[in-house]
Amino acid sequence: MSIPHFDDLRKPILMLSSNGEVWKKSEFTQPLIKHFNLTTEEASKEYESGNGLIFADRISWALSYFALTGILDRPKRGYYILSSLGKSFLDKTDEEVNVFVKQKMAERQAEKLNETDLDKDIQKNNINQNSNTPQEQLYASYETIRQETYDEILDTILTKTPIAFERLVVELLQNMGYGGAVEKAGRVTQYTKDGGIDGEIYEDVLGLGRIHIQAKRYQKSNTIGRPDIQSFAGALLGDNANKGVFITTSRFSADAITYAQNLSNARIALIDGQKLAEYIYKYGLGVQIEQTISIKKLDTDYWDVMPDDVNLTMTELSI
Repeated sequence: MSIPHFDDLRKPILMLSSNGEVWKKSEFTQPLIKHFNLTTEEASKEYESGNGLIFADRISWALSYFALTGILDRPKRGYYILSSLGKSFLDKTDEEVNVFVKQKMAERQAEKLNETDLDKDIQKNNINQNSNTPQEQLYASYETIRQETYDEILDTILTKTPIAFERLVVELLQNMGYGGAVEKAGRVTQYTKDGGIDGEIYEDVLGLGRIHIQAKRYQKSNTIGRPDIQSFAGALLGDNANKGVFITTSRFSADAITYAQNLSNARIALIDGQKLAEYIYKYGLGVQIEQTISIKKLDTDYWDVMPDDVNLTMTELSI
């Protein structure tokens, strides 16, 4: 099965906590993996950003919401125990538990915002109504913004001249590290006498290693087929070269991709419109940072070296 959303974790966490014992956050992981019959791959899957395990993060958020709404008490950081309020939800349905948590979280938001602002915030960000964690909602928003920028990059390229596009891709490959420290490593070939080669990058000072470039500024809906790749491969051989990059704003057919992958006397990398936009974005060519958001979490190494006060009673800890 797929990894359960964090609101699907609430009732199973309640039932695990019903034994009345104090649970360390990490102790929930294995029982929940077993409960949902997750594979090792599903349990260990990470966010695309590499910033943590998805399943463990969802458990953490479910526990956090329970603590904030009073269903679980938190005797100390990272530890949880079922509260008297939580016990009253043991015989409730999953939906009843989720409705209560979402309502309480909305009330917490209302304490910080007036009702009008809260309604706007809920409509804009789907707060307390989304089955994803706040972190996942943030990632989803980021991906949406990034894809919109990819589309804008390609649309902008299509308004420029073909020669401007050739210069762009040469600059991009240099930004990606090709050409290294070689001065003026990249160049666009003479437009009317390029012999099928639009640009090249020298990989060393003596020019013994060269990467040849073919750049095609086509509409995004266009498909480049095998004949174009064959023609480029022939141009490489005619120039005694064996490394090339075919870059386009459109896409490649499956036959073109297979042909490029199976070449024995040359290596040709294919970069379609989507990948081109991703590289332009990643390597900061013609884009700028609009806003930086810094999200911080507790440094467990820092706090764990501090001694816990073992003399506090459970009542004092829950105040």
